[in-house]
Amino acid sequence: MRNALALLLFLGLALAQGYRGLSLGTPYPEQGITAGESVNLALTLKNYGLPPQVVRLSLELPQGWQGVLMGGGRLARAAFLAPDQEVSLTLKLQPPKDLKPGTYRARVLAEGQAGRAELPLTFLVGQGLPKRLSLEAELPILKGPPTSSFRYRVTLKNESDQDLLVSLEYEAPKGFQVTFTPAFGSQQVTSLPMKAGESKDLDVDVSLPKTTKADTYTVKLRALAGEARAELGLALEVTGKPELSFTTKEGRLSGRAYAGRENPVKLVVKNTGSAPIKNLTFSASEPSGWEVKWDPEKIEVLEPNKEQEVTARIKPSPKAVAGDYMVTLTASADEGVSQSLDYRVTVLTSTLWGVVGVGIAAVGVFVLSFAVSRFGRR
Repeated sequence: MRNALALLLFLGLALAQGYRGLSLGTPYPEQGITAGESVNLALTLKNYGLPPQVVRLSLELPQGWQGVLMGGGRLARAAFLAPDQEVSLTLKLQPPKDLKPGTYRARVLAEGQAGRAELPLTFLVGQGLPKRLSLEAELPILKGPPTSSFRYRVTLKNESDQDLLVSLEYEAPKGFQVTFTPAFGSQQVTSLPMKAGESKDLDVDVSLPKTTKADTYTVKLRALAGEARAELGLALEVTGKPELSFTTKEGRLSGRAYAGRENPVKLVVKNTGSAPIKNLTFSASEPSGWEVKWDPEKIEVLEPNKEQEVTARIKPSPKAVAGDYMVTLTASADEGVSQSLDYRVTVLTSTLWGVVGVGIAAVGVFVLSFAVSRFGRR
């Protein structure tokens, strides 16, 4: 750090006195790194008032280190500088993977026909911040029915001075599904690259079975990168929601009935939701002159995953003629729970009335024949 301050002081004084020469610098000439970490440094080379010239570039590196200078995206060993012109360079370094803790020094040299500059660099290994992650939720507690969307905005932060690849995990009750998506993105992820000191917002979506009972549940999130670890607990207050299934016992939505006679239809009501169904009553919309009675007429409470049989006694009008009719059967309860089904009834004429009709017709034929035989001769 002292070298950098001295260089800046020298350049300041030189500029004040009309400095002429070459300058080579970087914003952070002394920094901490980890063993095996790739290092990229941005360098600036400038010609202060010298004639146009080609400046040769070279490196002095610690033993076992590898490095190159890049300019314009290509390997650069020299740069052409006009008077007061500057160029940008990138120094790429690859220290050995088994590098031991300590202080390592390197040097970049720039030599032209009329000037020379050098940049000393210092790298500190094993003196940086430990790997550390943090997880925070904007709203760690959400409330709603099991069919609602539980979405949490979570901030993941790399609080170390090195880049990390962070894995995302979760622990949740059986049947719960958890997904991680970068904020304002659409692609689900299970890991994220994080630069040193970087923060990223994530959307964490939790979906659960619609039959989940009303209760408070916890989902635990984990972020892992080597020995670095962060955990966050999210709470779900599931309020529960009743859902009604209403159909015939055999699944058929049609049947036969006789005019003027009561015909039973077996039905089943089931609570497929996660909260009790309360005050369940039954009604019908039937043709004029028809009657529909229910047994039972009301169910006080139907618990989740429970079902009960109900009988609708349908009585067509005595005057109903043979044919198909539609009866709408409805089950309704508190909290706006309702379900209807259309039941088609085929009305048949009674066999007794058929016999009576045949008898009346026969009597009519007999009377007509008798009249003809007796009075026809006259």
